[in-house]
Amino acid sequence: MTTYSFWSESSLEPKRKFRYLLYFAGMPYFIAKTVTKPSFSVGSSQHSFLQHNFNFPGRVTWQDVNITIVDAIQPDSTATLYKIIQDAGYVLPPNVNQDELGGKRTVTKQAMVNSLGPTVRIDTIGGSGADEIIESWILNNPQISSVNFDSLDYSSDDLLNIQITLKYDWASLNEVGVGSTPQLWPNGNSEP
Repeated sequence: MTTYSFWSESSLEPKRKFRYLLYFAGMPYFIAKTVTKPSFSVGSSQHSFLQHNFNFPGRVTWQDVNITIVDAIQPDSTATLYKIIQDAGYVLPPNVNQDELGGKRTVTKQAMVNSLGPTVRIDTIGGSGADEIIESWILNNPQISSVNFDSLDYSSDDLLNIQITLKYDWASLNEVGVGSTPQLWPNGNSEP
């Protein structure tokens, strides 16, 4: 029986935080600063009998994914997010009566999901780059729940960031394995 020691086996390597690609709303990879991976909690119901408590698992609830991106000038991250919310159905109050067909529309789930593009995907990659996808998370029916466009400050040289919170119905994990490229898009490609 072979026993592997992480510290002595050069071919074994852990997943690294900085090795990921974010596919989000057609934005380029390089503007992503941080993204939380999908996570879930399992509810429980408790039944009491005499002096004992018995727990039973309940519903699985997927937790929000938080994304931080750089507010780039080209492509303009702020304008892209503003267009997403408009494409989702948001109409400014002064424009409600200007457009007979769409002025009175509201945000819908279908329009929100469609405005984010074909899917939101988080790939963890290996040391060889984008061709070595280790795992791939897909957020199903993602929806923007909040956007924070950062703050301005005369005393700071920092880059402007945008924090985005996404809700989604569930996440799918595709364990791809080292050195392979997933076929995750409807067109059969690994990218949209």
